[in-house]
Amino acid sequence: MMIKPVGFRYNEQTAINNHYQRVVKGLDPTDAQLKALEEFNAFADKLKAKKLDVIVFEDSLYPDTPDSIFPNNWVSFHEDGTVVIYPMYAANRRPERRQDIIEALETEYNFEVEKIVDLSYFEEANMFLEGTGSLVLDRQNKLAYACLSPRTHNEVVDKFCEEMGYTAITFNASQSINDKLSPIYHTNVMMCIAEELAVVCSESIRDEIERSRVLDSLRNNGKAIIDISEEQKNFFAGNMLQTVSLKGDKLMIMSSQAYQALNENQKTKIKATNKIIHSRLDVIEACGGGSARCMMAEIFLPKR
Repeated sequence: MMIKPVGFRYNEQTAINNHYQRVVKGLDPTDAQLKALEEFNAFADKLKAKKLDVIVFEDSLYPDTPDSIFPNNWVSFHEDGTVVIYPMYAANRRPERRQDIIEALETEYNFEVEKIVDLSYFEEANMFLEGTGSLVLDRQNKLAYACLSPRTHNEVVDKFCEEMGYTAITFNASQSINDKLSPIYHTNVMMCIAEELAVVCSESIRDEIERSRVLDSLRNNGKAIIDISEEQKNFFAGNMLQTVSLKGDKLMIMSSQAYQALNENQKTKIKATNKIIHSRLDVIEACGGGSARCMMAEIFLPKR
């Protein structure tokens, strides 16, 4: 599932702790929206050309939701028919949660929704968990990896795991900002889990015990590890998603910036089990502080 942008722009409320966002000189909000829409359409068209089943929903100008292009932060869809709704850090992101989208998936696209788990009430206690941005899920092994940050609270992680039958693997991951270490705002910036492999920026997990626990868990669950550097992470090389096309091809999807940041050995390891699909998302990445993975909310719901 993808959301076509209407009012996309630099969001001051999320920039407080998303250090991947930056102001692009000479790019006003109107231009940002136009360029983001061009990037979105080219990206979606590329996915459809590879026979990926893409459902695009339209956004609206009101309410004002500049980051609605990143739907994976407010919703996740699961194999047992459960839809999980998440608590969001920025107040102007909370209206992104749309019941009409869930209803359309049922009525227009024939998906089966058995249960909705709504965790948004945690916002009242200033506790947040921003979907599969905060959680990187190993769905095969029912493991939820989460680096703790202002966007990812351990109590909400535990509640998700209790509701969904997952085991939490929480840790701290940080990045150097102006010579100070700051928490990485979303786990999916520094980590991706596919069926056969895991991409992880292990050096961002500063505590050796935590780092070993994460890497051991990945290895013990059959994942070949592709370790990326902090510099590669800064180019969104950890922000990728494995999907399966209608033809059964495994596709590893990322931005062109992420693809160019990978070295040839890393690309070869990914290509051993996946076809790599990448698309330019320069304005979306700069203004939104998110990349290709953030733009896709994968649908595992059963069909009727």
